[in-house]
Amino acid sequence: MIMKKHIIAGMLLATGLAQAGNPVEKPPVVSRPAVSSAERSKPNIILILADDLGYGDLSCYDGVHFTPHLDRMAVEGLRFTDFHSTASVCSPTRASIMTGRYPHYDGLDTYISPVPGNTIGLDPENVTFPKLIKDVGYKTALFGKWHLGYGQKYNPLNFGFETFHGFLSGHVDYHSHYDRLGGFDWWHGREQKQEEGYTTHLITDKSVDFIKENADKPFFLMMAHEGVHFPLQGPTDPIQRGPDAKPHKPRNGKLVYKDMLQELDISVGKIMDLVKELNLEKRTLIFFTSDNGPMPLSTAGPLRGKKHSAYEGGHRVPTIAWWPETIKAGSVTDQLAITMDLMPSILELAETSVPEDHQLDSVSLVDFFKNQEPFDRNSLFWRRAGKQADRTMRKGQWSLIIDKTDRVELYDLKADIGQQKNVAKMHSERSSKMEKELLAWEEKVKPHLSYFKK
Repeated sequence: MIMKKHIIAGMLLATGLAQAGNPVEKPPVVSRPAVSSAERSKPNIILILADDLGYGDLSCYDGVHFTPHLDRMAVEGLRFTDFHSTASVCSPTRASIMTGRYPHYDGLDTYISPVPGNTIGLDPENVTFPKLIKDVGYKTALFGKWHLGYGQKYNPLNFGFETFHGFLSGHVDYHSHYDRLGGFDWWHGREQKQEEGYTTHLITDKSVDFIKENADKPFFLMMAHEGVHFPLQGPTDPIQRGPDAKPHKPRNGKLVYKDMLQELDISVGKIMDLVKELNLEKRTLIFFTSDNGPMPLSTAGPLRGKKHSAYEGGHRVPTIAWWPETIKAGSVTDQLAITMDLMPSILELAETSVPEDHQLDSVSLVDFFKNQEPFDRNSLFWRRAGKQADRTMRKGQWSLIIDKTDRVELYDLKADIGQQKNVAKMHSERSSKMEKELLAWEEKVKPHLSYFKK
């Protein structure tokens, strides 16, 4: 009941905000090139990716923060309760979104550090969905965080994005756009460019312009927000990095975090309102999710663990799909799904596919969006960096974890979502079968990980 009250209040407040002080400007009338009927029938796709957002942060998940626009998105769309990032840290998840497969095959099982001379990144020769959908008429843009490699070799323009404005590292000062090592990191395509503005606002404004410019043709837009990742900075907080940074007394961290999440929520509302204003809602899918579990000041709600964790809190993330008249409004599902499922879903919507010799580890969610009939899926696997690493597997309601010491844990998530009771001994046969399956998968990915090649 609490959650329903939050959502209803969120809808009312979000609508009121749009009417009272946040109207969406109508796009200017401009001449546009002719678009074929085949192209026009293909839906637009907007992927909004939050950073370090917890399962227990949003009010539509009965969370601790009031997020009226995301609540409205849930009321008008489909809310997942068992959706996962492909990793419990950012870079591997982002790689899996691009390729539709486990990031371990690309040697990525942890975040890419910005240390000088780091040459690690996602191979630009990869088959990626932006390349494939661009070839069938989609306009493609990424605004915000990349974090899949540094230097021109790994620029997003090499992966199928026609437009890129944002940063290459894991996080930048929200105002000055300097990374944690003191380097300036804000790009327009292949060129660095000074640009004033709070990161969340810049990503939103650029996305609004892109949608208006491409309203008459199919487009894919990825809004890769920095929020709510460290550093803690609301829109009115001072610069913390770069030549203009000055000593200051930090505000209460929880209040700053609240402001950061509020800006993210407002951004989502602006995009939904714009799509409706342009009469694009019937042919536009908006998909909202997070790249991994929560940072220290955010929460995983009833789940155990946070970012970096092998437990559910490390990779079960808040996720909402919105597509009026295609996705049934107000739906909630416990269907097991994962971020790498986005690639085959996007390809199906764009009416294209991967080359015959390219193997995906993921499944399309398009049919599920349309009819919400539960489907069986393969087991899912997670593995953190290092020769000795936590390994995790999901098979239906069961979660198996093999920790760094090879201790085996089994949890029945239907009975124990907080993973407090290890039932491996009680269900020894199931535990043994899952352990063999997990270790067999690990043997497949090991040859692609650098520390096993040495």
